[in-house]
Amino acid sequence: MKLRSILFVLSLLSFLSASIGGYLYYASLKEAAFKEAERQALLKVELIRKTLSSYLSENIKPVRALASMDEMLNMLTQNNRQALHKANKILDQFKAALEVDVCYLMDHEGNTIASSNRDAPDSFVGKNFAFRPYFQQAIHSAPSTYLALGVTSGKRGVYYSYPVFEKGEDLPIGLVVIKASIDRIEKKLVFSPNDIVMVTSPKGIIFISNQKEWLFQSAWKLGEQQINVIVKSRQFGNGPWEWVGLTPKNDHRVIDNDGNQFIMHQREIENYSDWHVIHMRSLQSIHRTVYDPLFRVTGPIVLSLCFMVGVGVFFLYQKASHEIGQRKAAEKALRESEARYRSLYLNTPAMLHSIDKNGQLVSVSDHWVDMLGYQRNEVLGRRITNFFTEESRQYAEQIVFPQFFKSGFCKDVSYQFVKKDGGVIDVLLSAIAEKDATGTITRTLAVSVDVTERNRAVAALEKTKEELSHYSRDLERQVVMRTREISSILKYTPAMVYLKDREGRYLLVNSRYEELFGVKNEEIRGKTDYQILKRSVADQFKQNDAVVFNEGRSYQVEEQFDQIDGLHTYLSVKFPLYNDSGHINGICGIATDITAVKKAQNQLRRLSGSIMTNQEKERSALARELHDELGQVLTALRLDGAWLRDRLKAFDAKAADRALTMTNLIDTTIEEVRGMAFRLRPGVLDDLGLVDALEWYTHDFERRTGISCVFEHRNFSEVDDNLATAAYRITQEALTNVARHAKATRVDVILHENNGMLSIQIKDNGIGFKVTDLTESEGLGVAGMRERASLVGGWLEVDSKPTQGTQVNFKVSFDSN
Repeated sequence: MKLRSILFVLSLLSFLSASIGGYLYYASLKEAAFKEAERQALLKVELIRKTLSSYLSENIKPVRALASMDEMLNMLTQNNRQALHKANKILDQFKAALEVDVCYLMDHEGNTIASSNRDAPDSFVGKNFAFRPYFQQAIHSAPSTYLALGVTSGKRGVYYSYPVFEKGEDLPIGLVVIKASIDRIEKKLVFSPNDIVMVTSPKGIIFISNQKEWLFQSAWKLGEQQINVIVKSRQFGNGPWEWVGLTPKNDHRVIDNDGNQFIMHQREIENYSDWHVIHMRSLQSIHRTVYDPLFRVTGPIVLSLCFMVGVGVFFLYQKASHEIGQRKAAEKALRESEARYRSLYLNTPAMLHSIDKNGQLVSVSDHWVDMLGYQRNEVLGRRITNFFTEESRQYAEQIVFPQFFKSGFCKDVSYQFVKKDGGVIDVLLSAIAEKDATGTITRTLAVSVDVTERNRAVAALEKTKEELSHYSRDLERQVVMRTREISSILKYTPAMVYLKDREGRYLLVNSRYEELFGVKNEEIRGKTDYQILKRSVADQFKQNDAVVFNEGRSYQVEEQFDQIDGLHTYLSVKFPLYNDSGHINGICGIATDITAVKKAQNQLRRLSGSIMTNQEKERSALARELHDELGQVLTALRLDGAWLRDRLKAFDAKAADRALTMTNLIDTTIEEVRGMAFRLRPGVLDDLGLVDALEWYTHDFERRTGISCVFEHRNFSEVDDNLATAAYRITQEALTNVARHAKATRVDVILHENNGMLSIQIKDNGIGFKVTDLTESEGLGVAGMRERASLVGGWLEVDSKPTQGTQVNFKVSFDSN
């Protein structure tokens, strides 16, 4: 009985010991599994972040090199076929060398003018990407990297942009862009099948993930305002960006719509603000790592209690071996991660260095030694301040280093490095410290950004600002002076001046306008003509304004309206006003009172018409006297001469010959008198009309001058005496000028009637002349012709150029006579 009790107690104690041991083992195993999962997750997310940062930054230096190529600058400034060919060749070379999707060149308006995919169906050439942030930042002189879905190709990509400057200029004239494929980068990343890894945008859109169905969906639930921001950015296509169902419970726990919980760790990607790498592992998979080993251990114990110790030892041994294997694998992954990190550190295109607590260099990146021109063995072990200028050295040792070794952090400290060849570069240095367990700084990691060109640009910008300020002050002074002058002109000019907008509303009137219409500038502003003037005057103004708006040119017109002393005539000059975009947005009118001038012109015209009428009467009377009286006398003398010749022929032959000569001379004189009488006032004009008169005159002109004169007439009906006389005299004066000045061999006179208009053209093939070079005396004949044309309600134009002959055009409407 006692033995049985002892065995029972021992069995109970063994059972209790086994249970307690199993529970403690399970608890420790669970805790170890969670800690290991946490550690593995941290290692993985950091490794992915560093790897992804390296891949996303690998084309920053090449895009800058591409922007500095002369072929890119020549294409932006010349834009011809040869420049395009060279630019495309360079873009093709960069695309092939970098193994990227596309390289392209954009002008300052965002238009793609050259691209390596120019022959592809989704070519970028001619497309405008001005809405993209990488364009907006680079065109303002800031290089940019950008993650987005291509609007043309529909493919994910990382865009690297860099501005292109003209030599000696500070403002970009365009930019180059390199687009690398995210798919290519994604293939280089290694994802565990038990983990969920994703890269999210600042708004939570999943851009990279090993869960392909999650791409371009929202990791977290979005509000309407956030969705509108994503739509406007056009960064991830047209949506919809559905929610994958994840909800954060705290900093490291996430739950999905099915209630599954995950451990989550996220890290921000360098150079991509608010972009995160997120690593998640389900609690179920972690629990599985605990349950499976436990069941493998406890199952045999339940079945074979007698072999509990041996089986337990065996399984414990297996578990230990498994744990050791996992640890070795983790250590191997850690060593590979450290090697990859070291490779990134040395080969990254940035100036990286580390110093110990004494300020001595312990490591530098390849880019650091390349920028300063040293070999790595020449700099390691030396103080970092040995490579500073004297001013930077004092600043570092006296101010920066003491503060840094207290806080362990510094950002954007301005230094100057001295290169091996003596050159100086400006940098902005940021650094963090590594500390041991006691909190003592053991070494630092620093990043230096070359800002030499930026500082030069800032200095040039400051100088430009100063010059612009001086120019602005001078411009303001000139504006004030010109404003004062214009105000004086508007105030004291006797002409009416006004400004209107596109809808005919007044913007400004001068004092003369106010005086004539009894209004004030403040009262009329914003009103139309119909609100302040009589309808007849307003209609007149609106009709003339419409000519300027419709034709987009200045317009000169006479306008009439009543004043206190009667109807006045104004010569109005109206011209359009343009806005900055080149569109007409208003009109300006300047009207000068020409009532007195018009009256004088009318009086002068009536006087001139009276003089010409009297002149024609005198010419007609003189022609009749020459023809009737002098002609009869000469005819009588001729008869007497013929009688005298016949009487003397028989007994005085010499006297008879003299009588014959006298008779011939009288015949010639008779012909000259008849010609003079006809030219003074051709009877055929009164008897037979204008066509026959011009037919006779052109024939007589050809006979007298030897110049071939061709007269054509068609579709012509008879006109009244005044118009016929004016047409005849204009033709006579024009042909006289041809005989005197043109040195022509041919002249054409064309008379025709068309649509109620009488038209005469006198065109010669002479030497021609510049109409503006006529002297006052030479221009009297042209002025006389214009005066005759005006008196019958017509107009006359003279068109002539040196060596191209002269053409005189007279036109008159039958309705004016």
